[in-house]
Amino acid sequence: MGETPFSLVYGVEALIPVEIGEPSMRYTQVTEESNEEEMRVNLDFLEERREIALIRMAAQKQVIEPYYNRKAHLRYFKIGDYVLKKVFQSTRAANAGKLSPNWEGPYKIRGITGKGAYELETIDGKGPRGRNNQVLEISYFKA
Repeated sequence: MGETPFSLVYGVEALIPVEIGEPSMRYTQVTEESNEEEMRVNLDFLEERREIALIRMAAQKQVIEPYYNRKAHLRYFKIGDYVLKKVFQSTRAANAGKLSPNWEGPYKIRGITGKGAYELETIDGKGPRGRNNQVLEISYFKA
């Protein structure tokens, strides 16, 4: 964005303690009158700097969006479809090694809870093991 978060919030660059303890030109040349004048000028331009940073962020997102959309393969499922659930490191069994399966299931989609999030149930009609049965990463297969 070209700006530090501190300068976007307070309108000035941060003065680190090393610069105060070890006087630099930036610290020694400041007087109270010049400091107040500089603060007024910075506050006048603060809103403009924030708007410029916001424009840069929007432009950066527009540049990144086509690359994301090119790589993302979004799949939308219907209620009743059979899917496999991705096994993440946090949901993997305690003694599972690197040769353990990366997918578990099959599960049937019971409901759609949001954009790309689904409520699953096993073939028996129960929810998947664990407390959270809303899943974001699943793979489609035909039964």
